[in-house]
Amino acid sequence: MTASSGFQPENLPASVRNAPDLSVTAQASAQPGAQTAQASEPSWRFDVTDVAQFQQLVQESNRGAVIFALWAPHSPASAQMLEQVEALVNSAGGNLLLAAVDITKTPEIGQAFQIQGVPAAVAVLAGRPAPLFNGPVEPQALTEVLGQVVQLATQQGLAGGFEPVLSEQEKPLPPLHRKALDALDCGDYAGAEAAYTQALNENPGDTDAKIGLAQVHLLHRVSSLTLADERARAAADATDIQAQLNVADLDIAGGHIEDAFKRLITLFKAVGPDDKTRVRERLLELFEVVGSADPRVKKARAELMMAMF
Repeated sequence: MTASSGFQPENLPASVRNAPDLSVTAQASAQPGAQTAQASEPSWRFDVTDVAQFQQLVQESNRGAVIFALWAPHSPASAQMLEQVEALVNSAGGNLLLAAVDITKTPEIGQAFQIQGVPAAVAVLAGRPAPLFNGPVEPQALTEVLGQVVQLATQQGLAGGFEPVLSEQEKPLPPLHRKALDALDCGDYAGAEAAYTQALNENPGDTDAKIGLAQVHLLHRVSSLTLADERARAAADATDIQAQLNVADLDIAGGHIEDAFKRLITLFKAVGPDDKTRVRERLLELFEVVGSADPRVKKARAELMMAMF
């Protein structure tokens, strides 16, 4: 069993010169139900999630025009406009880079551009912003505006040459993460734990390493367990804490997330004060395995908090 079994563990940077014809893609994206680039096609869209990325992208504008498209999930018009901008940017083949900004997550970026609402877009060339639109724009007008941006960037010697943005699945793993996964493939839990631990020592903010370490611990614990035996033990004695923890581990490893959380929260409520810490710590570790953003984790975390008071 590898770290990818039932789990999800885990640039921007040169090469194209002539301004492309954006009109064909614009016409396609204007059709009802039209899609932007297929998953297998290269994309020049970067989803901005924090101010540090924003600053990095502004620096990238010294190479070529970066189009900041501001949108919000509650605005269908802005989501549609983002799709159209993305299709046009992708058709530019590296002359442009798209920075998609969800203003509900990073409102400070909208404030920096003095944007009053969405949809909106700002082109940044050599660090200098140029507002493109603030409100719905017809596809043909959008094509013309972005074409002018490409021409202006070329005149200023900002040829772009951006490489496609890699998806999370396409990004190469950091060396220590790869070392950990290679160790897991060989059943070397100690080696995997050491690699992830080293990654965390070098970068305490490495969320993927933290998740990976929790997964290694889980995989090591369940490697010597038999599901039928542990279920029988747990069913025979509801107060057998180790048996309940083992079944919860096996359920998580098998993808039965809610069952595992429900079992341990029930156990937490039933055990005495001396054992609550043990159960709580296992729950928190399993939250890491599944991922803090998972709605099942959020629900279980809330139930645990209620059980503690």
